[in-house]
Amino acid sequence: MRRFLPDPDSPSANSAPSPRRRSLPAVLATAATALVLPLTAASPAQAAEWTPLEPPLTTPWTDDVAPDNALPEYPRPQMKRDEWRNLNGEWQWAPAEKGEAPPFGQTLGRRILVPYPVESALSGIGEDTDRMWYRRTFTVPDSWGDRHVKINFDAVDWRADVWVNGTKVGDHRGGYDRFSLDVTDALRDGENEIIVGVHDPTDAGQQPVGKQRDNPGGIFYTSYSGIWQTVWMEPVRPAHTTRVDLTPDLEDETLKAVVHAARAGGATAEVTVRDGGTVVGRARGEPGSAIEVPVPDPHLWSPADPFLYDVEVTLKRGGKVWDRVESYAGMRSIGTEMVDGVLRPVLNGEYVFQMGPLDQGYWPDGISTAPTDEALKFDIQAAKDLGFNTIRKHVKVEPDRWYYWADRLGMLVWQDMPSMDGPPGQAAQDRFEHELREMVDQHRSFPSITHWIPFNEGWGQYDGARITAEVERMDPSRLVTGASGWHDTGNGDVIDSHIYVGPGDPDPATDSRIAVLGEYGGLGLRVDGHEWSPGNGFGYEMVSDSEALTTRYEGLTAGVQRLERTNGISAAIYTEITDVENELNGLWTYDRRRLKVDAARVRAAHADLIAGRPVGGTAELPVGELHSLRVTTPGHEDRYIRHRDALGFTEVVGEDSPDVLKKDATWRIVPGLADERCYSLESLNYPDEYLRHRESRVRREAPDGSELFREDATWCAVPGLSGSGVSLRSYNFPDQYLRHYDSELWLAGMGGPEPYETSHLFKQDVSWAIEDPWAQ
Repeated sequence: MRRFLPDPDSPSANSAPSPRRRSLPAVLATAATALVLPLTAASPAQAAEWTPLEPPLTTPWTDDVAPDNALPEYPRPQMKRDEWRNLNGEWQWAPAEKGEAPPFGQTLGRRILVPYPVESALSGIGEDTDRMWYRRTFTVPDSWGDRHVKINFDAVDWRADVWVNGTKVGDHRGGYDRFSLDVTDALRDGENEIIVGVHDPTDAGQQPVGKQRDNPGGIFYTSYSGIWQTVWMEPVRPAHTTRVDLTPDLEDETLKAVVHAARAGGATAEVTVRDGGTVVGRARGEPGSAIEVPVPDPHLWSPADPFLYDVEVTLKRGGKVWDRVESYAGMRSIGTEMVDGVLRPVLNGEYVFQMGPLDQGYWPDGISTAPTDEALKFDIQAAKDLGFNTIRKHVKVEPDRWYYWADRLGMLVWQDMPSMDGPPGQAAQDRFEHELREMVDQHRSFPSITHWIPFNEGWGQYDGARITAEVERMDPSRLVTGASGWHDTGNGDVIDSHIYVGPGDPDPATDSRIAVLGEYGGLGLRVDGHEWSPGNGFGYEMVSDSEALTTRYEGLTAGVQRLERTNGISAAIYTEITDVENELNGLWTYDRRRLKVDAARVRAAHADLIAGRPVGGTAELPVGELHSLRVTTPGHEDRYIRHRDALGFTEVVGEDSPDVLKKDATWRIVPGLADERCYSLESLNYPDEYLRHRESRVRREAPDGSELFREDATWCAVPGLSGSGVSLRSYNFPDQYLRHYDSELWLAGMGGPEPYETSHLFKQDVSWAIEDPWAQ
């Protein structure tokens, strides 16, 4: 295979030539054997066959991809028909010039594997170009008879013009929404030719692009142009269903269905809901109107129990069935309620803390397109296996099968609208709002989606309050975050803060809006052999190894739990589930081959957070009793915590030690000054003075009446990180612990380049034995 490398010398968008084109400095190898296509394709003798390129990283599924199995699964699981044909596979391809005539009847010189974007290794092209032609031939099965034929494009970035047999059958603008073209009148018997012309200016235009950039770097990534989701065709009768909207209503125990249909005058839509083979409800109504199907005593959908009902929709006229499609639905509700005086999101009437990763949907081999359906499922299952119950799909819209897997596996989804790159003009605003409506309309029936997020961190944001209100009007059944990060719109259901590394001090909940930590974390870890561009990766905070990353992550999760109490946050999104190109913030590597954290510990931390138990567990200390705290680091086990001149130290204490030293090394364990579930250490010989941290140094001080003092003097006891004794985690910096170093007491977190910062030594230095007191 030819190696596909990122181009670090590509020009900026402002200086790039038109058309945009970056070629790979290698020769495409010719495959040794013919490739089988799912449908008949033009294969002139002089044409080279598709050959994959070698990406900087391969995934476990890279080598599974071939022209005869390019995403063969049915692509629209919420409106499924029995008869269809997949047009994925090998197509002819060529770059194009502006104003160029379509290449009717011409053999294009190169081969591309659809539906992988042109920049990807799996496409076989590996170039960044803004104009291009696709061509192939196909035949229509005789069994489709005189029915209409529709060709469906699930996503083409950005503008697509389509011709069949020299007749233009339609065009479309929008890189993230699907479109269908009725090509019946352009068809002929036998072989048919389809040509697709694509123009994608990426960030040189003003359309929604998410994180695509012509000149990728930092937190922005490789562009994905052209056909990047499945292309397929299906037969329909003149009267047929075009969309099915399903909205559960738990209060009425009904499933509200709106059946959108074409040429359906005089037709009746019938909706049947089944639990397995048992009919639980059936109702009829006019297409386009609300049909309420009874679902008595519904089995509720949730991440813990993602139960789905089967749904059948038929379109009838004159006693004849004109169309039948299969779908599914989850009976669940999402809303907000006051819970113990704080506004919280409620799923099925119950508050559940929503904890999830940021998921950007990038792949080293397919860029925007997962190599296989199993790969598409993998990221959701990986999040589920780590104990997450939520995913934020970040400024990208996925194929329908991604949401299908979220529905099936049980995952709450916050769906971002892909952002624009800069202040938009009026035409760009109109385009954004059209694509936003399409995103909502095409995804409103997936039960996993619970939030819409039109804007992120102000990227391309305009008229935020109006847009937020419009999304609320479009879909009142879900929560709306007007702006994630900053530039808050002042309306919507959610106040969303971003803090790196965090978790920091996010904006609190109000009486009318819940509070969430929409992004935080970004801990980075390099894993040799699993980097997109070795030596160029980054994270918001780099750690040394898996142990340090896991421990730091546990501490951040404990910090999130504290903010649930102090700031009323109800959800948190950690950056991120996998590395993306040069971002090394993932819990998994970019190639999905290495998990960077201890899965059991991360899963336990999430389980504690969601269940409301102290993250990391607790260690019970004897409240009200006097005790001395002994060092457990080998070679220093005769040292104890003591205060001297108000500062904290460790010192050797024995039977012959002076009484003042013994008293300095004795502490009364009392309920935590900031939280009685934790502890504070009161000095024996300086009553009402406590061990607290200030500027990272640990010292003995008297309270000053401030909340800050009470938090600094509160320590949460967890099982000793070394495996024995207890460790004292800071209440207000939960990723940091009471540690001794060079006989001094400090507040410290794990990680760093120095020898004393190794995870093994850190765990020993923060573990303490609770001993009988040296003094009374």
